[in-house]
Amino acid sequence: MVQQLTTKKPADAQKQDPSSLQKPVPLKSNYNAKLKIWSGAPIQNRFGKDLSIGELIFKEMERNPELIAQISATEETVLTRRELQQNAMRVTSYLRRENIGQQDIVGLMARHTTHMAAVAYGCFFNGTPVHCLHKSYELATIDKLYGLTRPKIVFCDGDEYEKVKTATAGLDLKIITLRNHKPGSIPIQTILETPIEDNFQPTRLELGNDQTLAILCSSGTTGTPKAVTISNSHLIIPTDVKIASSTVQYTYSTLDWISGLIMILMAGAFSTTSIVADNEFDPGFVCHLIEKYKVALLFASSPHAAKLGNSKEFESADLSSLKYFFYGGANCSLDVQQRIRHRIGRNILHFGYGITELNASIGINFNYDGKPNSVGRPLSGVQVKVLAKDGSLRGPNEVGELCVYNGQHWSGYYGNPEESASVKDADQWLHTGDLGYLDEDGYIFIVDRIKDMLKYQNHMYYPSDIEKVIAEIPDVVEACVFGIFRAENGDEAAASVLLKEGSTLQAQDVVDFVERHIEAKYKQLNGGALIVEDLMRSANGKTNRRATKAHFLKVTNTREDK
Repeated sequence: MVQQLTTKKPADAQKQDPSSLQKPVPLKSNYNAKLKIWSGAPIQNRFGKDLSIGELIFKEMERNPELIAQISATEETVLTRRELQQNAMRVTSYLRRENIGQQDIVGLMARHTTHMAAVAYGCFFNGTPVHCLHKSYELATIDKLYGLTRPKIVFCDGDEYEKVKTATAGLDLKIITLRNHKPGSIPIQTILETPIEDNFQPTRLELGNDQTLAILCSSGTTGTPKAVTISNSHLIIPTDVKIASSTVQYTYSTLDWISGLIMILMAGAFSTTSIVADNEFDPGFVCHLIEKYKVALLFASSPHAAKLGNSKEFESADLSSLKYFFYGGANCSLDVQQRIRHRIGRNILHFGYGITELNASIGINFNYDGKPNSVGRPLSGVQVKVLAKDGSLRGPNEVGELCVYNGQHWSGYYGNPEESASVKDADQWLHTGDLGYLDEDGYIFIVDRIKDMLKYQNHMYYPSDIEKVIAEIPDVVEACVFGIFRAENGDEAAASVLLKEGSTLQAQDVVDFVERHIEAKYKQLNGGALIVEDLMRSANGKTNRRATKAHFLKVTNTREDK
């Protein structure tokens, strides 16, 4: 007999015990002056070394079956850990019935609905990598990425069903919808009717924990998203943060972001209660969630942190339950950080730093008041060094490219060994592409980015993506696109445009053309356009992007947020 999903009206989450969250203390780091390498503390293993991510979450769910695992604030459902585990087991049983195993791939492109976690955990239980895309991706991007990994099944929301169906028309796959089900799709409820296999156990990984857990997306030197493999290594689960099962957590980040993946893994490994919602980001709604469910652990991308800090609801909300406010993923202005710190009134701000390719975080600042704007010291198991342009090593307070090492296996970019080799050197150090330094106390500070990559509301893009479109306008000779930093959005694309002589094209015409020809909101000219007599150039005649941007800011009397 198939056991039906138990749904309940959401009550307040389990009572938060203030003592259950240990006050974080600044991490220690060691600097080897001879090697010029900073090291975090040794790793303390909290889980069985041979367990896959799926196995350790499965065992933790068995240990605490009656705890509340998840509350959906928008769909009004509550799941215990037993119920979530059983739903995940049904997903796994369905995958096995479809002969989908460890060498196959499942696609996921979805919001935080009631059953998204069950899909993810079900894939983890089965040892099947899940390739996560963001719902805003354009059809061509979906086509390229899923054409690369060729998933056998894609789980998505009905909102994106037609886009996914069109993009994957050349693949032999099934599309399962998690909400707003469309004709032709398979509703998730059908999958949750699958009987659980007798004597169910999560799959043992054939290749151990070096095997791929998930595939997320990053941007390459060509501006095209790449498929970043994430291993089953336990290093992805932060152990420098002491979390108890009574902790209530929330993030808007979905599984296509490394922060969203880390948060769902923390919920599974530490038996916390996750508050989820499938609406668009709304700072007032986030404040409502914090108040109603006594959220103790909050993660927000830097742009979302800025929107939250600038909202009127944030000024009046009861934020007393918050014990950890994590933020990161992009530059966050010091003004925004100080505004949030002043409003909260407690030293609970934690600026984090990591890159998807490392499969783990690099640093988290547990000492905001002492080192504002730092992303903290290297976390346990992490080593950091700073390279000058000539490849020599830099010492404390000397700026260079940040390179990191944590001894973790990385399978690279899926299907792209050349690009993988360009990121990780022969000694297995990962080159971040970020300029920064470590101060005399071992705290990391990010200064700038070496490459031209921009980030708008946590979506990465390249100026060349937009320049190619502008170049299609008949009257355009050349265009230079750059980012104007805004605290709430990140890098808003703007363009200086050189026209053919005699053209009457206006700046707004350029903005409108881009809007018509690029679907993604984050690739629009959100910072505007400027018609110029010529672009600023270097001595060799090449366009100087930084100087062109400075000219744009001066002429338009525009100031970036700092």
